[in-house]
Amino acid sequence: MTQVRKDIFSIALFVWIVAAIPFFTHSGVVLNFVMMALFACLIAQAWNVLGGFGGQFSFGHALFFGTGAYFQAIAQLTWGWNPWLALPAAMLMAALVGAWVGALSFRYGLKGSYFALVTLAFAEVFRIVTLSVPFTGAGVGLMLPLKESVGNMQFASRSGFVWLILGLVTLALCVTAYLRNSRFGAYLQAVRDNEDAARAVGVNPFRVKTWATVLSGGLMGSAGAFYVQVFQYIDPSIGFGAHTSVEALVGAIVGGMGTLWGPVLGALALHVLADLTRNLFGQMPGINMIIYGSVLIVIVMFLPRGIAGLANYTPKMWRRND
Repeated sequence: MTQVRKDIFSIALFVWIVAAIPFFTHSGVVLNFVMMALFACLIAQAWNVLGGFGGQFSFGHALFFGTGAYFQAIAQLTWGWNPWLALPAAMLMAALVGAWVGALSFRYGLKGSYFALVTLAFAEVFRIVTLSVPFTGAGVGLMLPLKESVGNMQFASRSGFVWLILGLVTLALCVTAYLRNSRFGAYLQAVRDNEDAARAVGVNPFRVKTWATVLSGGLMGSAGAFYVQVFQYIDPSIGFGAHTSVEALVGAIVGGMGTLWGPVLGALALHVLADLTRNLFGQMPGINMIIYGSVLIVIVMFLPRGIAGLANYTPKMWRRND
């Protein structure tokens, strides 16, 4: 079986298993856990497109998340758009912001820690702007009216949201599978590994990295639009806060950057860990960030390839014992 067929089969199996969960339980607690776990998978996979495959570490992916969230809300409240129409438009807007940020950054050769700080700065600038202008609700934020219906993308139970976020995660997985098996993905990984060598064989690093930022921004924007539909509220600290950026990058790093299932495994593991600590320690402020930092240190020290890398270490350990 070729790698492409393996990826298609594994994605289809994942979708089939998760899609069946609402048929076996109607518990709001279980479905909410599945929904938020898939949400964590989506933002981790979005970051993985740029950070894992492209090697361009971003500390400000909340920039795209907030763009998608605010566009989704403004399109409905100000322009009267249907949410199903606003969702792809929000993804497009976040992708355009990604193109703008990528073009500005890579045109001037920013990479590594410089690119990471620039993305963080852009997210902070957008946060300050949304705090100041009236059409974003300023510091008060925006709230969507409750109108439960499938046509309004406000479902009566969590089942509908589970299937919606599963569709977005599936899209992210398909994008990642494309990067694993396509010529563009090979170009992107070549730029990640050695930009000068890639340029020497005819790859245009500026174009490749910019398009990767577009893809990553669009996927992150879909997560923002989904968040607004679920919680019906967005404000600058939620939309452009550092927590979303940290959750996205830590999920991908812990699971395994530049892999198909690594970000999914990392996001699931962190989400389970966060829920356990929340139940054990209550609402202690900042406990999740402390845990994320501790887990990240351990993974970097002992599992540099993340949880997904364990599959490579196990055969080596068996061979060593033999």
